[in-house]
Amino acid sequence: MAEKVEHIGKREIAWSYAGTAFMIGAGVLLLPFILHKMPQETVGIWNIFQTITFLVLLLDFGFRPSFARNISYIFSGVTSLQKEGVLHTTADAKVDYGLLKGTLTAMRRFYRWIALAVFALLATAGTAYFYYILQKYSGDRQDAFIAWLLLIAINCYNLYTFYYDALLTGKGYVKRNQQINMLGQAIYIGLAIGLIYAGLGLTAIVASQLVATIIRRVLTYRVFFTPELKAHLREAEPNEPKEILSAITPNAIKIGLTQLGGFLVNKSAILIGSAFLTLEEVACYGITMQVMDILARCATVYYQSYMPKLAQCRVENDLVGLKRYYLQCTGSLWLVYLLGGVVWIFLGDWALQLISSQTPFVPIAMLCVMLVISTLEHNHSVSAGFIMADNKIPFFIPSLLSGAATVLLLWIFLSPLQMGIWGLILAPGLAQLAYQNWKWPSVVIKELWRK
Repeated sequence: MAEKVEHIGKREIAWSYAGTAFMIGAGVLLLPFILHKMPQETVGIWNIFQTITFLVLLLDFGFRPSFARNISYIFSGVTSLQKEGVLHTTADAKVDYGLLKGTLTAMRRFYRWIALAVFALLATAGTAYFYYILQKYSGDRQDAFIAWLLLIAINCYNLYTFYYDALLTGKGYVKRNQQINMLGQAIYIGLAIGLIYAGLGLTAIVASQLVATIIRRVLTYRVFFTPELKAHLREAEPNEPKEILSAITPNAIKIGLTQLGGFLVNKSAILIGSAFLTLEEVACYGITMQVMDILARCATVYYQSYMPKLAQCRVENDLVGLKRYYLQCTGSLWLVYLLGGVVWIFLGDWALQLISSQTPFVPIAMLCVMLVISTLEHNHSVSAGFIMADNKIPFFIPSLLSGAATVLLLWIFLSPLQMGIWGLILAPGLAQLAYQNWKWPSVVIKELWRK
């Protein structure tokens, strides 16, 4: 049925874990083929493409999670969207299809303008930058330039249809979303490997990404826009899109600023560290953080799967449901970190020896501290998500301050104190421990168990 957020049970959670494992595994599978068949220069350009794609997605600036959350509110029965907080409904409340239709229009208009802006930026300044890069490239420049044109196309199309992901997330289509992502990833990997061995070079990777993205978007559209939903939308009189966008924008911007702060906390260490440490030290820290990011993705799967239900519980003022989900989400997070950390500590070095890696992990003592810091980081992130489900974003300023504090501590630890890798580890950890690590869990606990 189209009237409510989908049920999320054990089967959907299992699909989330399977999807996460598949996406990680498939990405790892492609890398050896790229490194084996492509010259180092070409791999360098591919890394530039990845960086540009990451920066382009930042232009969303918090709107996708905001749209997803408000879609959950609508399917939970709200009749209007608020700049802060939510209207409470009952479990049997009906969907306001006029509000849904207006929201869909607002989403399309927003991402249309973002996609046009990105096209203008990449076609002018981006192309000029890439032309400069090509002057130092000794490989097939024609292939590289075709790949660049395809990259512009995929980034613009991806942004134009970016709200599709918010639709599935907001409706609670966990299983189907994971199935679509897994199919898209399988198509991308299989097509990329085939085209690489066919001699297409860099174009092979980007063209494969474009094909996989189009297939994912088409399938997403067909899953969400059922004949029943289309019939309801045709009959509905849409709410004013400008008013809807004005209600969503304030918190979306706050989320974007929060993401900026998170970028400074989690990503600035390597950028700043490379100016003070040897490349060997940076590589050692970097490979450890890559695996830590994988562990974090696994630890937060449970929470990510239940995000639509959190929004529904907020709308229905279901404190019992919120308590249950909070304990389950935080419990699963700590369990994954504990088990994953133990396996990593005892088998991590052996795994690197097995693949003949020339870059080791950080020493065990450093790794243990990093595991604790990462656990606390994502524990407070889950708590922040519970607060955000109530359409409140009180943490954007603390996030920015934590980011600024991280940058300052990195400079102090690396320059005057010369703490090496310990500086990279402790700077973000101490910045977060000063406030955010304990603040947001305490806020959620006080709210849910205040009686």
